[in-house]
Amino acid sequence: MGKITTPGAIRGTQDIFGQDQERFGHVVDTFDRVRRLYNFRRVEMPVFEATAVFARSLGETTDVVSKEMYSFDDKGGDSLTLRPEFTAGLARAYLTNGWQQYAPLKLATHGPLFRYERPQKGRYRQFHQIDAEIIGAAEPQADVELLVMADQILRELGITEGVTLQLNTLGDAASRDAWRAALIEHFRAHSGDLSKDSQDRLERNPLRILDSKEAQDRPIADSAPDIDAYLTDEAGAFFESVTNGLDAAGVAWTRNARLVRGLDYYRHTAFEFVTDRLGAQGTVLGGGRYDGLIENLGGPHTPAVGWAAGIERLAMLCDDAVLGGGLDVIIALEDDRALADATSAQATLRNHGISSDMIATGSPRKRYDKAAKINASLLISFQHDGAAAKANIKAAPDSELHARVAALLQSSASN
Repeated sequence: MGKITTPGAIRGTQDIFGQDQERFGHVVDTFDRVRRLYNFRRVEMPVFEATAVFARSLGETTDVVSKEMYSFDDKGGDSLTLRPEFTAGLARAYLTNGWQQYAPLKLATHGPLFRYERPQKGRYRQFHQIDAEIIGAAEPQADVELLVMADQILRELGITEGVTLQLNTLGDAASRDAWRAALIEHFRAHSGDLSKDSQDRLERNPLRILDSKEAQDRPIADSAPDIDAYLTDEAGAFFESVTNGLDAAGVAWTRNARLVRGLDYYRHTAFEFVTDRLGAQGTVLGGGRYDGLIENLGGPHTPAVGWAAGIERLAMLCDDAVLGGGLDVIIALEDDRALADATSAQATLRNHGISSDMIATGSPRKRYDKAAKINASLLISFQHDGAAAKANIKAAPDSELHARVAALLQSSASN
């Protein structure tokens, strides 16, 4: 029998461990803590949905639907798709579960998503996002709240240097339709000079030409008409309310009249937090208002706004200073006769919320040195003098943690 070859990881996937996982977990923990401050309710979503959920929500002409979705027929012949984003599935859940009774509903979730695209720095075929949505809120204050929350999450992650909130309006339906018609007319006049991708987008999704990265497209995109000339009075007032709210909350922003979101359901506010620390792939969090999406799924007109951020990208940008200091306590069992006492002490520490681990295998003479190399605030050495176990704490005796641990060890020993 020949040698068995271990299958490799699928291209565009990753096994997250060690320091990478610490960063990943820190992003999720921070998101979960901050969303509670804003009273966003946690929701768990299926990893796959009926293909129609995404095709009807995102638009058949978008790159996500036409090129990037992982779709398949199940054994019953139904077409299913691994979720490429959260918003469409959340909108479906809102309709099918009768969540309208809770509107306006503030939801938060995180987990894996799937897109078939070229893997690159910070971008994978199975990737992970944090996501926040407010469904059933038509007021610009909902947009403000989501943006303020996003700003706080980035600040608490230490992701502030070189990060800018770019803001635009896509107007209401009338504004966007008028602008889209003007863009098509402009781009048609220069169609022969556009890149192939932009020529393909001209009829399908002309707004995406505005953020093309192709050098030959930039002069044409830069000279295209701005939406401001096509904004209705109502749409202009909505955008002004959003910017006034951000100013009141102390959130810095800059106008980017070329900022668009590539999915068909976006209206009014569009935004991205961008950084200069990731090269060309500089967006770390983005979203906007999608007042037309739930109608595309067969529901009533339902205003909504939301954002998503890639956990992998945020993790790459996390400041080491905010990651935390590892374990509270590491225990070195230097004499096996003290094992029961060390085990009892460790249980006491953990029951009081103090994280700990123990080095209790291998040569007893090497356990202390092994424990000393582990990132922990305190090191406790358990020895034995032939009559009883002895615990020695190695740390500054005036620290608050030292005092707590010493008291708990004394309590454990007396029991």
